[in-house]
Amino acid sequence: MYYGIDKKQVAFKKLNKNAKTPTYGSVYSAGADLYACLENDIQINPGETKFIPTGIALEIPVGLVGLIYARSGLACKKGLAPANKVGVIDSDYRGEIMVALHNHSQEPQTVAAGERVAQLVIAPYFPAEFIEQEELSDTVRGEGGFGSTGRK
Repeated sequence: MYYGIDKKQVAFKKLNKNAKTPTYGSVYSAGADLYACLENDIQINPGETKFIPTGIALEIPVGLVGLIYARSGLACKKGLAPANKVGVIDSDYRGEIMVALHNHSQEPQTVAAGERVAQLVIAPYFPAEFIEQEELSDTVRGEGGFGSTGRK
């Protein structure tokens, strides 16, 4: 039961009989776990990226986006995280959800069949209309970037 949260329905299709339905770890988890749909465990060597199939396709409603993030335990304990840092699944994509896992550690790492490999967050987005201007409005920060607002 999700108290005070407006749930959105997201249709999915199993593309493989061994695929697992995304699941939430707790009632208020923002990310649903995605599972490796593999016939056999695979090894990812240090500095290597491998595409891990999930065996599912999604039908994300228009106005929402699927964002694929690292699972904190997998990233911190094994050094495995999405190669592109955050994967983006657009609402018009109907192919298999693949997780590009990169091994940031110094040791070969194994991904087991059925292992949770990433988390999926469904979020709203707003398309922008980009309008070129000769000048932009002034702010206190101005052009300061990359640490310009201080460290503490």
